[in-house]
Amino acid sequence: MAENEKQSIQQLNKKGKGFQHWQVMAVLMACYDILASNASYLFGLWARFDFQYSQIPDYYLQSAIRFIPIYSIAVLFAFASHYLYQSIWRFASYKELIRLISANGITFLVQLFGITLLFQRMPFAYYFFGVILQFFLTTVVRFFYRFVVLERGKRSSSEFEKKVMIIGAGEAGQVLLRDIFHASEINYKVCCFIDDNPNKWRRNIEGIPVVGGREDILSAVEKYQIDLILIAIPSASREQTRDILDICKETGCELKLLPGMYQLLNGEVSLSRMKEVAVEDLLGREPIKVNLTEILNSIEGKVILVTGGGGSIGSELCRQIAGHNPERLIIFDVYENNAYDIEQELKSSYANLNLTVLIGSVRDSRRLNSVFEKYRPDIVYHAAAHKHVPLMEASPCESIKNNVIGTYKTACAAMQYGAKRFVLISTDKAVNPTNIMGASKRLCEMVIQSMDYISREGKQDILPNLSGHNDETDSRKVFLDQKIETRTEFVAVRFGNVLGSNGSVIPLFQKQIAKGGPVTVTHPDIIRYFMTIPEAVSLVLQAGTYAKGGEIFTLDMGEPVKIDTLARNLIKLCGYKPDVDIKIQYVGLRPGEKLYEEKLMAEEGLERTANELIHIGKPIPFDMEAFMGQLEELAQAAYGNDEDIRRMVKKIVTTYHPMHL
Repeated sequence: MAENEKQSIQQLNKKGKGFQHWQVMAVLMACYDILASNASYLFGLWARFDFQYSQIPDYYLQSAIRFIPIYSIAVLFAFASHYLYQSIWRFASYKELIRLISANGITFLVQLFGITLLFQRMPFAYYFFGVILQFFLTTVVRFFYRFVVLERGKRSSSEFEKKVMIIGAGEAGQVLLRDIFHASEINYKVCCFIDDNPNKWRRNIEGIPVVGGREDILSAVEKYQIDLILIAIPSASREQTRDILDICKETGCELKLLPGMYQLLNGEVSLSRMKEVAVEDLLGREPIKVNLTEILNSIEGKVILVTGGGGSIGSELCRQIAGHNPERLIIFDVYENNAYDIEQELKSSYANLNLTVLIGSVRDSRRLNSVFEKYRPDIVYHAAAHKHVPLMEASPCESIKNNVIGTYKTACAAMQYGAKRFVLISTDKAVNPTNIMGASKRLCEMVIQSMDYISREGKQDILPNLSGHNDETDSRKVFLDQKIETRTEFVAVRFGNVLGSNGSVIPLFQKQIAKGGPVTVTHPDIIRYFMTIPEAVSLVLQAGTYAKGGEIFTLDMGEPVKIDTLARNLIKLCGYKPDVDIKIQYVGLRPGEKLYEEKLMAEEGLERTANELIHIGKPIPFDMEAFMGQLEELAQAAYGNDEDIRRMVKKIVTTYHPMHL
């Protein structure tokens, strides 16, 4: 060990054995309290007799002096029991003031009754001036550093790291202001408040002016040269917050937002709780509500299997399922790194969770069957899929193998081993698809509808062999001599793009902005439906509770968003100007991509559920027995890497309109 390291350790050991600075200060403060408290009452006695020491009767003076030791012990006990020697006075607030009032009140009662009962009743001025002066002296010394040294030093500093505007002059804004005043590790200067309540305009909060409403944001930013805007309106709706953010993002200032009302109610308003404004905040949608009781009842005590559990949607499914007390959660994924990451996260967050993480492919019938046979899952959430549109256009057979055949094999295993419910994660790209990925997901939906029919009617004899490998078990044969004991409800849930998922445009845009641009947008008019991952997953879980079998649930994604607008907003949130600091470059539609996505096919219609954000599309009828035969041919073509696979898909999915055949 280096000599300087040894010396440092020795110094730390010496410091640990001695008194800490605050302990020394506490002893000095206790001595001061004793001196100030007794002097206060002696002053009261002196004041009673016109400040003439010679006029004080001896019996009064002797009583006061003889009571000093008793009163000193009472002061020490009262102040110590109120933790007044352990407080950090640079952060002193009204709570410390309340404790001071209480401690002084207790010592006053000791003085009032103690000296009267033990010695004699003292003059009124003795008690009156004594308690007032004692409270003044013991309070001023404690708040001197807080209000004089710290505040004046901070306010008089001519160099600030950031000049701050707080939007919201309510309780949250005031708490935030005090938190900034107390924070020693930052050097912020709050310059002004903004609030839409005209009654607060041209008034001050702790010396900080309320300069006007939201229409004054831009002018106030310029006047005070604001660097940071803190939005502290926890009661505002998402739409109101979006309108304010639309103004703020034009300023080029750094933006931070207080997430919600619960923080104010729980007393958690502080600078550290402020979050960076994200693109989803600009969407302005109200929080999605689900029936947690229904979800809990459907999951609690059940064995749940999530395929593709390490992906964006799959991992969030696992997070939310873990919070609903399943008997066992099984994560099944082909990519071990993602599976490991979610495993470690869930172990850390849910210590009592019965978690099993397995590696395997949904294309492997034998691996799937072994998992289902051993664990017998009650509910299967099938999130495993290839989802990247351009990559699948370049490898169409892989899209069929993984998405369609993988779904079929997983569904077969679920039916064979008595799963009660199978939920397919689908996409709005399955509606009138123009790319092979969307067409493959439409095929997955048709598989689910067919499997529900087979499970309901006991028609397992129509199941084709989609093994793809000569040595694999024929999926059809396992059912021929076996009666299906448990009815499996097969459903699909269809939704659009999720913000922040793997392959989402948001991470791509952020990387491009970090490099200085350009930000690449495929087309100025391209639109997409967006939802956050937790929102989408909560609705998937809710939709699963409505399942009766064969439904295609569609999630209401709100209003569509132009990708160009999304890119420009993201650039502004990063403090840059679009087309000035960061260029936007239009690169044209990618293979298989269309300008807009649809949530439902025209033929499907729409049926409401108990949740207004979840709808059921009326299934399009098709010959399921013929479809099973087509599926077998499609599997053979996919495993044979047939370059003409798109034509085969088009014959099956009549709504598929590929851009290139």
